[in-house]
Amino acid sequence: MIRDLTELLRKAKTRRPVRKVVVAAAEDKHVLKALQNAIKEEIIIPLLVGDKGKIEQIAQSIGFSLDGIELIDNREGSAISARIAVAKVRSGEADIIMKGFVNTGDLLKAVLDKDLGLRTDQLLSHVAFFESPYYHKIFCVTDVAMNIAPDLEAKVQIIHNAVKACHGIGIGNPKVAVAAAVETVNPKMEATVHAAQLKEMNDKGLLKGCIVDGPFAVDIAVNADAARHKGISGEVAGDCDIILAPDIEAGNMFYKALNFLGGASSAAVVMGASVPVVLTSRSDDERSKLLSIALATLID
Repeated sequence: MIRDLTELLRKAKTRRPVRKVVVAAAEDKHVLKALQNAIKEEIIIPLLVGDKGKIEQIAQSIGFSLDGIELIDNREGSAISARIAVAKVRSGEADIIMKGFVNTGDLLKAVLDKDLGLRTDQLLSHVAFFESPYYHKIFCVTDVAMNIAPDLEAKVQIIHNAVKACHGIGIGNPKVAVAAAVETVNPKMEATVHAAQLKEMNDKGLLKGCIVDGPFAVDIAVNADAARHKGISGEVAGDCDIILAPDIEAGNMFYKALNFLGGASSAAVVMGASVPVVLTSRSDDERSKLLSIALATLID
């Protein structure tokens, strides 16, 4: 059991060899600060792509020495920087790709390019781990940023990505709560129907490496007393490791409520490409950015 996100940093410090992170459009103060912290913790080797003059100016302003750090100068725009960063991963010169001062759409376009990108046969999905003062261990919520209204097959792949991330950080058989508004299957509520189908697939061995149950309202997923009060038993109720959101709207609202109202801390990556993608937001604090980098280093 991992009780707090700091454990990700401790695990990342012991990982060898140290993994190399290529940053697309690195001329971003918040991203460079995160990299500076990650270098101090000795968990990554950075490779910076972007406008060299701007990168050096920002680095100087935050006291970040670029001595010994590889920097590829590109002044043709952030979309080109994204393509260069992807090429560095394809050539084996980097193990992780991180978003800098580039539109998410431009970065993902480069990642998903059929000929020159980092595509696999897996769907891309966002996996966010949380440390909450109201829960006894870290847990993840998915997908809150990539897939708008996933169908059943998409949810299978979203679970697969989240389970892979859990395995990477040492959660061997994660418990997946398929979230909905109610705990009973209602044909008019697609999330409940999907939950029953996903549970059946897991029971039949078609969804491996995890335990799936639902449909669960969020209180049932995270609160054992609430589960007992409603007469719901099983290994997942009140002790989940993964909460599968029914759609992007529910997931995104839950994600932001946890961060901005619930006192939670988070670390997140995008899964499904050939390497982890670190997509930090300007609203993420420095600890969240550092922990997101640490998380990415732990996922093969």
